[in-house]
Amino acid sequence: MTNQENPMYDVVIVGGGAAGLSAAQMLGRTRRSVAVVDSGEPRNAPAAGVHGFLARDGVSPAELLAAGRAEAENYGARIVRGAVVSAAGGLEQGFDVELDGGERLRGRRLLIATGLVDELPELPGLRERWGKDVLHCPFCHGWEVRDRAIGVLGAGPWSVHQSLLFRQWSSNVTLFLNNTVTPTDTELEQLAARGIKLVAGPVESLRVADDALKGVALAGGPEVAVDALVVGARVHARLDGFTGLGLAAEPHPMGIGDYLPADAEGATAVPGVWAAGNVTNIKAQVMASAAAAAWTAVVINNSLMADEMDRDLRAYREALALTGA
Repeated sequence: MTNQENPMYDVVIVGGGAAGLSAAQMLGRTRRSVAVVDSGEPRNAPAAGVHGFLARDGVSPAELLAAGRAEAENYGARIVRGAVVSAAGGLEQGFDVELDGGERLRGRRLLIATGLVDELPELPGLRERWGKDVLHCPFCHGWEVRDRAIGVLGAGPWSVHQSLLFRQWSSNVTLFLNNTVTPTDTELEQLAARGIKLVAGPVESLRVADDALKGVALAGGPEVAVDALVVGARVHARLDGFTGLGLAAEPHPMGIGDYLPADAEGATAVPGVWAAGNVTNIKAQVMASAAAAAWTAVVINNSLMADEMDRDLRAYREALALTGA
Protein backbone atom coordinates (compact mmCIF):
# COMPACT_ATOMS: atom_id res chain seq x y z
CA MET A 1 0.00 0.00 0.00
CA THR A 2 1.15 3.54 -0.64
CA ASN A 3 1.19 6.06 2.19
CA GLN A 4 -1.80 7.76 0.57
CA GLU A 5 -3.76 4.51 0.77
CA ASN A 6 -2.39 3.79 4.23
CA PRO A 7 -2.41 7.16 6.03
CA MET A 8 -0.54 7.95 9.22
CA TYR A 9 -3.00 8.39 12.08
CA ASP A 10 -2.07 10.46 15.06
CA VAL A 11 -2.98 7.54 17.33
CA VAL A 12 -3.81 3.89 16.73
CA ILE A 13 -5.78 2.44 19.63
CA VAL A 14 -5.89 -1.33 19.96
CA GLY A 15 -8.95 -2.34 21.96
CA GLY A 16 -12.56 -1.31 21.44
CA GLY A 17 -13.80 -1.58 25.02
CA ALA A 18 -14.60 1.19 27.48
CA ALA A 19 -10.95 2.24 27.80
CA GLY A 20 -10.18 2.33 24.10
CA LEU A 21 -13.38 4.13 23.16
CA SER A 22 -13.01 6.65 25.97
CA ALA A 23 -9.51 7.48 24.74
CA ALA A 24 -10.78 7.71 21.15
CA GLN A 25 -13.50 10.13 22.16
CA MET A 26 -11.08 12.37 24.05
CA LEU A 27 -8.49 12.31 21.26
CA GLY A 28 -11.20 13.07 18.72
CA ARG A 29 -12.19 16.09 20.75
CA THR A 30 -8.60 17.30 20.56
CA ARG A 31 -8.90 17.03 16.75
CA ARG A 32 -6.54 14.08 16.49
CA SER A 33 -6.94 11.43 13.79
CA VAL A 34 -7.66 8.10 15.47
CA ALA A 35 -8.18 4.49 14.42
CA VAL A 36 -9.60 2.00 16.96
CA VAL A 37 -8.96 -1.71 16.41
CA ASP A 38 -11.83 -3.74 17.87
CA SER A 39 -11.60 -7.55 17.97
CA GLY A 40 -15.25 -7.78 19.01
CA GLU A 41 -14.51 -9.91 22.09
CA PRO A 42 -15.38 -7.78 25.14
CA ARG A 43 -14.45 -9.42 28.42
CA ASN A 44 -17.77 -8.52 30.07
CA ALA A 45 -19.97 -9.73 27.21
CA PRO A 46 -21.59 -12.53 29.31
CA ALA A 47 -22.75 -10.06 31.99
CA ALA A 48 -26.34 -8.83 31.97
CA GLY A 49 -25.36 -5.31 32.94
CA VAL A 50 -22.55 -2.91 33.80
CA HIS A 51 -22.73 -1.70 37.39
CA GLY A 52 -21.01 1.10 39.29
CA PHE A 53 -21.04 3.31 36.18
CA LEU A 54 -22.60 6.62 37.16
CA ALA A 55 -25.79 7.47 35.21
CA ARG A 56 -25.56 4.21 33.21
CA ASP A 57 -25.93 1.64 35.99
CA GLY A 58 -27.32 -1.64 34.69
CA VAL A 59 -26.77 -0.84 31.01
CA SER A 60 -25.91 -3.93 28.97
CA PRO A 61 -22.26 -4.18 27.90
CA ALA A 62 -23.32 -4.28 24.24
CA GLU A 63 -25.43 -1.13 24.57
CA LEU A 64 -22.65 0.76 26.37
CA LEU A 65 -20.09 -0.13 23.71
CA ALA A 66 -22.49 0.75 20.87
CA ALA A 67 -23.00 4.18 22.43
CA GLY A 68 -19.24 4.56 22.92
CA ARG A 69 -18.50 3.70 19.31
CA ALA A 70 -21.09 6.20 18.10
CA GLU A 71 -19.62 8.96 20.27
CA ALA A 72 -16.04 8.22 19.16
CA GLU A 73 -17.11 8.17 15.49
CA ASN A 74 -18.94 11.46 16.00
CA TYR A 75 -15.52 13.01 16.70
CA GLY A 76 -13.96 11.44 13.63
CA ALA A 77 -12.54 8.18 15.01
CA ARG A 78 -12.47 5.21 12.66
CA ILE A 79 -13.51 1.85 14.12
CA VAL A 80 -11.74 -1.11 12.48
CA ARG A 81 -12.87 -4.66 13.21
CA GLY A 82 -9.95 -7.05 13.55
CA ALA A 83 -7.19 -8.44 15.75
CA VAL A 84 -3.52 -7.46 15.79
CA VAL A 85 -1.15 -9.93 14.16
CA SER A 86 2.02 -7.89 14.58
CA ALA A 87 3.21 -4.45 15.59
CA ALA A 88 6.53 -2.75 14.92
CA GLY A 89 8.14 0.66 14.75
CA GLY A 90 8.98 3.49 17.11
CA LEU A 91 8.75 7.21 17.76
CA GLU A 92 10.93 8.22 14.81
CA GLN A 93 9.14 6.33 12.05
CA GLY A 94 5.79 5.73 13.72
CA PHE A 95 4.11 2.44 14.53
CA ASP A 96 2.92 -0.14 12.01
CA VAL A 97 0.09 -2.43 13.12
CA GLU A 98 -0.94 -5.40 10.96
CA LEU A 99 -4.41 -6.90 11.39
CA ASP A 100 -5.58 -10.46 10.80
CA GLY A 101 -7.56 -9.32 7.75
CA GLY A 102 -4.41 -8.02 6.09
CA GLU A 103 -4.96 -4.29 6.69
CA ARG A 104 -2.09 -2.23 8.06
CA LEU A 105 -2.59 0.81 10.25
CA ARG A 106 0.11 3.40 10.89
CA GLY A 107 0.18 5.72 13.89
CA ARG A 108 2.46 8.34 15.38
CA ARG A 109 1.50 6.95 18.78
CA LEU A 110 0.08 3.62 19.94
CA LEU A 111 -2.37 2.99 22.79
CA ILE A 112 -2.94 -0.57 23.99
CA ALA A 113 -6.34 -1.05 25.62
CA THR A 114 -6.84 -4.74 24.93
CA GLY A 115 -7.96 -5.76 28.41
CA LEU A 116 -7.67 -9.14 30.06
CA VAL A 117 -8.62 -12.76 29.48
CA ASP A 118 -10.07 -14.70 32.42
CA GLU A 119 -8.58 -18.15 33.04
CA LEU A 120 -11.49 -20.14 34.49
CA PRO A 121 -11.18 -23.42 36.39
CA GLU A 122 -11.95 -26.51 34.30
CA LEU A 123 -15.11 -27.42 36.15
CA PRO A 124 -18.12 -28.90 34.33
CA GLY A 125 -20.92 -26.37 34.01
CA LEU A 126 -18.87 -23.38 35.19
CA ARG A 127 -17.95 -21.61 31.94
CA GLU A 128 -21.57 -21.62 30.75
CA ARG A 129 -22.68 -19.75 33.88
CA TRP A 130 -19.81 -17.19 33.86
CA GLY A 131 -21.16 -13.67 34.16
CA LYS A 132 -24.61 -14.94 35.14
CA ASP A 133 -24.57 -16.69 38.52
CA VAL A 134 -20.85 -17.58 38.47
CA LEU A 135 -19.23 -14.31 39.52
CA HIS A 136 -15.94 -12.80 40.58
CA CYS A 137 -16.40 -9.20 41.80
CA PRO A 138 -18.68 -8.27 44.72
CA PHE A 139 -18.72 -4.62 43.69
CA CYS A 140 -19.87 -5.60 40.20
CA HIS A 141 -22.34 -8.36 41.12
CA GLY A 142 -22.85 -8.46 44.89
CA TRP A 143 -26.06 -6.43 44.92
CA GLU A 144 -27.69 -8.79 42.43
CA VAL A 145 -27.12 -11.83 44.70
CA ARG A 146 -27.73 -10.11 48.05
CA ASP A 147 -29.29 -12.23 50.80
CA ARG A 148 -28.96 -15.38 48.70
CA ALA A 149 -26.87 -18.53 49.21
CA ILE A 150 -23.40 -17.66 47.91
CA GLY A 151 -20.60 -20.16 47.44
CA VAL A 152 -16.94 -19.30 46.98
CA LEU A 153 -14.84 -21.77 45.01
CA GLY A 154 -11.44 -22.21 46.60
CA ALA A 155 -8.84 -21.39 43.97
CA GLY A 156 -5.99 -19.74 45.86
CA PRO A 157 -5.04 -17.54 48.80
CA TRP A 158 -7.43 -14.77 47.64
CA SER A 159 -10.49 -17.05 48.13
CA VAL A 160 -10.63 -16.32 51.85
CA HIS A 161 -10.66 -12.59 51.14
CA GLN A 162 -13.45 -13.08 48.59
CA SER A 163 -15.50 -14.96 51.17
CA LEU A 164 -15.12 -12.19 53.72
CA LEU A 165 -16.03 -9.57 51.11
CA PHE A 166 -19.19 -11.31 49.92
CA ARG A 167 -20.31 -11.66 53.55
CA GLN A 168 -21.32 -7.99 53.28
CA TRP A 169 -24.03 -8.96 50.80
CA SER A 170 -25.29 -12.16 52.42
CA SER A 171 -25.22 -13.95 55.75
CA ASN A 172 -25.27 -17.29 53.89
CA VAL A 173 -21.75 -17.70 52.51
CA THR A 174 -19.92 -21.01 52.04
CA LEU A 175 -16.25 -21.38 51.19
CA PHE A 176 -15.50 -24.59 49.28
CA LEU A 177 -11.88 -25.37 50.14
CA ASN A 178 -11.58 -27.55 47.00
CA ASN A 179 -8.28 -29.07 48.17
CA THR A 180 -6.54 -25.81 47.24
CA VAL A 181 -7.17 -23.47 50.17
CA THR A 182 -5.77 -23.92 53.67
CA PRO A 183 -6.81 -20.95 55.82
CA THR A 184 -4.39 -19.77 58.47
CA ASP A 185 -5.42 -19.79 62.13
CA THR A 186 -6.16 -16.07 61.90
CA GLU A 187 -8.28 -16.58 58.78
CA LEU A 188 -10.16 -19.47 60.38
CA GLU A 189 -11.05 -17.22 63.29
CA GLN A 190 -12.17 -14.44 60.92
CA LEU A 191 -14.32 -16.81 58.89
CA ALA A 192 -15.90 -18.24 62.02
CA ALA A 193 -16.56 -14.78 63.46
CA ARG A 194 -18.41 -13.83 60.28
CA GLY A 195 -20.41 -17.06 60.20
CA ILE A 196 -18.92 -18.29 56.92
CA LYS A 197 -19.25 -22.04 56.48
CA LEU A 198 -16.32 -24.19 55.30
CA VAL A 199 -16.74 -27.30 53.13
CA ALA A 200 -13.78 -29.64 52.64
CA GLY A 201 -13.07 -31.82 49.62
CA PRO A 202 -12.73 -31.25 45.89
CA VAL A 203 -15.58 -29.75 43.91
CA GLU A 204 -16.65 -32.01 41.05
CA SER A 205 -19.27 -30.04 39.11
CA LEU A 206 -22.10 -27.53 39.22
CA ARG A 207 -25.77 -28.42 39.10
CA VAL A 208 -27.86 -26.23 36.84
CA ALA A 209 -31.61 -26.44 36.27
CA ASP A 210 -34.03 -24.13 34.48
CA ASP A 211 -31.12 -21.94 33.38
CA ALA A 212 -30.05 -21.23 36.96
CA LEU A 213 -27.34 -22.46 39.28
CA LYS A 214 -28.77 -24.75 41.94
CA GLY A 215 -25.81 -26.30 43.71
CA VAL A 216 -22.19 -27.41 43.93
CA ALA A 217 -21.46 -31.14 43.80
CA LEU A 218 -18.50 -32.49 45.75
CA ALA A 219 -16.47 -35.41 44.44
CA GLY A 220 -17.97 -38.56 45.92
CA GLY A 221 -19.94 -36.47 48.35
CA PRO A 222 -23.10 -34.44 48.82
CA GLU A 223 -24.40 -31.47 46.87
CA VAL A 224 -24.49 -28.09 48.58
CA ALA A 225 -27.25 -25.74 47.48
CA VAL A 226 -26.07 -22.32 46.28
CA ASP A 227 -27.65 -19.59 44.17
CA ALA A 228 -24.36 -18.06 43.06
CA LEU A 229 -20.74 -19.17 42.95
CA VAL A 230 -17.76 -16.82 43.28
CA VAL A 231 -14.67 -17.76 41.32
CA GLY A 232 -11.31 -16.03 41.61
CA ALA A 233 -10.19 -16.43 38.01
CA ARG A 234 -6.58 -15.81 37.06
CA VAL A 235 -6.22 -13.05 34.48
CA HIS A 236 -3.89 -12.57 31.55
CA ALA A 237 -3.15 -9.41 29.57
CA ARG A 238 -4.17 -9.59 25.90
CA LEU A 239 -0.84 -8.87 24.22
CA ASP A 240 -0.83 -11.16 21.19
CA GLY A 241 1.01 -9.48 18.35
CA PHE A 242 3.01 -6.98 20.38
CA THR A 243 6.22 -8.95 20.94
CA GLY A 244 7.83 -7.13 18.00
CA LEU A 245 7.74 -3.96 20.07
CA GLY A 246 9.48 -5.64 22.98
CA LEU A 247 6.31 -5.64 25.08
CA ALA A 248 5.45 -8.61 27.25
CA ALA A 249 3.19 -9.30 30.18
CA GLU A 250 4.73 -9.55 33.64
CA PRO A 251 3.47 -11.36 36.76
CA HIS A 252 1.19 -9.11 38.77
CA PRO A 253 2.30 -8.39 42.37
CA MET A 254 -1.08 -9.66 43.64
CA GLY A 255 -0.22 -13.11 42.30
CA ILE A 256 -3.43 -13.55 40.30
CA GLY A 257 -2.10 -13.39 36.76
CA ASP A 258 -0.15 -11.02 34.56
CA TYR A 259 -0.44 -7.49 33.20
CA LEU A 260 1.34 -4.86 31.12
CA PRO A 261 3.25 -2.49 33.41
CA ALA A 262 2.78 1.24 32.81
CA ASP A 263 3.34 4.39 34.83
CA ALA A 264 0.62 6.51 36.45
CA GLU A 265 -0.11 8.24 33.13
CA GLY A 266 -0.17 5.04 31.09
CA ALA A 267 3.30 5.19 29.52
CA THR A 268 4.89 1.77 28.94
CA ALA A 269 8.61 0.98 28.79
CA VAL A 270 8.49 1.54 25.00
CA PRO A 271 8.56 5.27 24.06
CA GLY A 272 5.43 6.24 22.17
CA VAL A 273 3.38 3.31 23.45
CA TRP A 274 0.80 3.76 26.19
CA ALA A 275 -1.59 1.38 27.95
CA ALA A 276 -4.98 1.95 29.57
CA GLY A 277 -7.71 -0.09 31.20
CA ASN A 278 -7.52 -3.63 32.55
CA VAL A 279 -4.50 -4.58 30.46
CA THR A 280 -2.41 -2.48 32.86
CA ASN A 281 -4.74 -2.13 35.88
CA ILE A 282 -6.38 -5.47 36.63
CA LYS A 283 -8.46 -3.96 39.47
CA ALA A 284 -10.13 -1.24 37.40
CA GLN A 285 -13.88 -1.48 36.85
CA VAL A 286 -15.47 -0.16 33.66
CA MET A 287 -15.86 3.42 34.86
CA ALA A 288 -12.30 3.53 36.24
CA SER A 289 -10.91 2.10 33.00
CA ALA A 290 -12.75 4.71 30.94
CA ALA A 291 -11.61 7.54 33.21
CA ALA A 292 -7.96 6.43 33.21
CA ALA A 293 -7.99 6.11 29.42
CA ALA A 294 -9.41 9.61 29.01
CA TRP A 295 -6.48 11.03 30.98
CA THR A 296 -3.96 8.91 29.09
CA ALA A 297 -5.44 10.34 25.90
CA VAL A 298 -4.69 13.83 27.21
CA VAL A 299 -1.10 12.81 27.90
CA ILE A 300 -0.75 11.33 24.40
CA ASN A 301 -2.13 14.53 22.87
CA ASN A 302 0.40 16.59 24.84
CA SER A 303 3.20 14.33 23.62
CA LEU A 304 2.10 14.89 20.02
CA MET A 305 1.80 18.62 20.65
CA ALA A 306 5.38 18.75 21.96
CA ASP A 307 6.61 17.12 18.74
CA GLU A 308 4.65 19.60 16.66
CA MET A 309 6.03 22.51 18.67
CA ASP A 310 9.59 21.31 18.08
CA ARG A 311 8.94 20.92 14.35
CA ASP A 312 7.36 24.36 13.99
CA LEU A 313 10.09 26.02 16.05
CA ARG A 314 12.76 24.54 13.78
CA ALA A 315 10.91 25.70 10.68
CA TYR A 316 10.38 29.16 12.18
CA ARG A 317 14.05 29.56 13.08
CA GLU A 318 15.18 28.30 9.68
CA ALA A 319 12.90 30.82 7.98
CA LEU A 320 14.30 33.62 10.13
CA ALA A 321 17.83 32.57 9.29
CA LEU A 322 17.09 32.65 5.55
CA THR A 323 15.64 36.17 5.75
CA GLY A 324 18.44 37.38 8.00
CA ALA A 325 15.95 38.65 10.56
